Amino acid sequence: MKIRAIAGNTFKEAVRDRVLYVIVFFAVICIGLSRVLAILTVGDRVKIIKDVGLASLSIFGVMMSIMVGTGLVYKEIDKKTIFTLLSKPIHRFQFLLGKFIGLVLTLLIMFSGMSLIFLGLVYFHTFSIEWRLFIPIVYIFIEMCLITSVALLFSCFSTPILSSLFTLGFYVIGHFSWGLDTLIAKIKSGFWRGTANVVYTFLPDLENFNFKTEVIHNLPVASQIYVFSLFYGAAYTAFVLALAILVFRKRDFI
Repeated sequence: MKIRAIAGNTFKEAVRDRVLYVIVFFAVICIGLSRVLAILTVGDRVKIIKDVGLASLSIFGVMMSIMVGTGLVYKEIDKKTIFTLLSKPIHRFQFLLGKFIGLVLTLLIMFSGMSLIFLGLVYFHTFSIEWRLFIPIVYIFIEMCLITSVALLFSCFSTPILSSLFTLGFYVIGHFSWGLDTLIAKIKSGFWRGTANVVYTFLPDLENFNFKTEVIHNLPVASQIYVFSLFYGAAYTAFVLALAILVFRKRDFI
């Protein structure tokens, strides 16, 4: 009940944030522009619309996670409302989980609206429901949940600007960490290769949630990969949330 109450208040606060609507507005514009690009570009128009539309969902979805998520805890600390909340019989982990669930619910509603517009645009061109498009959409949202947990972690001990930069860095590193695997293969066995392997193990691999190319070009993907990506996202999000709770418990607000 305590987590639900905090989640409800967080949701009400988040939906009032104008930044969310600005991001959604530009996302819808980019999705709409995909039709213009399809007309001006030589090639399969539907594939171009799918490619630009899914890329827009991914980029603007992450932007929503970062812009709103980084201010979750900091606003409570800055406005001193954190003292009132923690003076009540509420554990700190309940506070953080409530914040996380409330924001994820907000993102789900906003992202669902953007996705429906994108799917409607595709339907306008194909006159059929592209059920396979739901695969990258679902995994983009899973990635958004992970980014939200990272933003929440940084907001526990940093300002919104620094938290945004740190979370953005996490996102960029997560999509280019595959390059480290190529580098490891070129390093001779020894201390440096072992160190690189340890770093590579703990670095996020956000490409696990990227199925846009496979779906757009109808490439085969083993069902085990979908299952692995699902558990990877859930496990990594749980790990980051546990770390955020640990940091928040050590935080002294006096």
